[in-house]
Amino acid sequence: MTTSILDDVKHMLGVVPEETAFDSDIIIFVNGVFGTLTQLGVGPIQGFEIVDNTATWDEFTTDPRLNAVKSYVFLCVKMQFNPPDTGFVLASMERQKTEMEFRLNVVADYG
Repeated sequence: MTTSILDDVKHMLGVVPEETAFDSDIIIFVNGVFGTLTQLGVGPIQGFEIVDNTATWDEFTTDPRLNAVKSYVFLCVKMQFNPPDTGFVLASMERQKTEMEFRLNVVADYG
């Protein structure tokens, strides 16, 4: 089952899909993360972007080895859209982000 990238990210942020007031902010953050993933060699060579809730995860990749992309996109957007209040939590999120970048890059390198 393929789902909307924007709707999934909104759900994980606690924003219902019907609420569109934050869509432009979330879309900008999501596209920034896709830019980072492109630089890491993950996803389509020409890059990827969303403009609304019609883009799906399967359009980005169907490689099951890259399932962590969803977690990575959410984590990065969460850190920008609604960052944690404490430095300890932010530091933990940064470590998770760095590890996911490494792992995703390894998969991309062995493509």
